[in-house]
Amino acid sequence: MGILNITPDSFYDGGKHQSLNNIKRGIKKILSEGADIIDIGAYSSRPGADNISEMEELKRLIPALELINSDYPEAVISVDTFRSRIAEIGAKHYNVAIINDISAGDDDPKMLETVAKFGVSYIMMHKKGNPQNMQNKPTYENLIKEIILYFAKKTELAKKYGINDIIIDPGFGFGKTIEHNYQLLNELHKFKIFDFPLLVGLSRKSMIYKPLNMSAKDVLIGTVTLNTVALQKGANILRVHDVAETVQTVKVFDLI
Repeated sequence: MGILNITPDSFYDGGKHQSLNNIKRGIKKILSEGADIIDIGAYSSRPGADNISEMEELKRLIPALELINSDYPEAVISVDTFRSRIAEIGAKHYNVAIINDISAGDDDPKMLETVAKFGVSYIMMHKKGNPQNMQNKPTYENLIKEIILYFAKKTELAKKYGINDIIIDPGFGFGKTIEHNYQLLNELHKFKIFDFPLLVGLSRKSMIYKPLNMSAKDVLIGTVTLNTVALQKGANILRVHDVAETVQTVKVFDLI
């Protein structure tokens, strides 16, 4: 899954895809390098990010969706949003196949109903808090147990709505310390109990660059290393900024 952030403030590539020409180049790069899915985000979910209106999110998102529909009609499109209205517009008018919801329906009570109505795939992620406060000393009594129980409830609720194509994302960096993130990666295999595809988003995150005293732009090797571990632990989808390098990683891993 290749990431296309059309936001001014995403932690790694904020502001990179602001003009239509840059968006077009970003789309072409992601798909030509071999991504199976292109995930478009118009609302930054980095820690401390600004909360923007639904209108602003749509204003950013629609030109990118129009470009993909026009130039790459066969592309599998995922939209990274927690708003049911955005999900509805994407699925109804722009051939969006997947809704990637960081709140798993918590932030919009109509989301599950909307996903079920349009029959799209649904990525539900675990987070604690919201992007504005989630990294303010997050604590757990039992990290893995709490996240597994969270998904047990969320997947059952989604199935009651008639959503069967579910993907789970344990939410690296969303209400978790660096230590939590590495424990989560070490025990990632435990989430296979759900028998749903498992998505992992580790790409260039602070759990890599902070311990190394580096910046997000300098940790491609660290990202590839952790993605390889994630594959070993059962990850099915890797959400990444660096598509070509990840495609190479997956191909070599498959040979093993």
